[in-house]
Amino acid sequence: MSTPIVAQKSPYPVAVEAGKTYAWCACGGSRGQPLCDGSHKGTGFAPTIFKADKTETVYFCGCKNTRAGVMCDGTHKAL
Repeated sequence: MSTPIVAQKSPYPVAVEAGKTYAWCACGGSRGQPLCDGSHKGTGFAPTIFKADKTETVYFCGCKNTRAGVMCDGTHKAL
């Protein structure tokens, strides 16, 4: 697979905790969106690691086409 699966065309709001590490699903195949469940194995994709600096709600990309690391940058609006 060379392009990710569009999991959804909107961001996923996730409450993160300061100091914790999260593995964002980059392939779009995880059943536990937006976080990785290992579904990428054999696809050529790997999860992207995100470490929370503070406790807050962040908006992880759901379309898997963001150019802003793991965060939604609005790319889904053009899909």
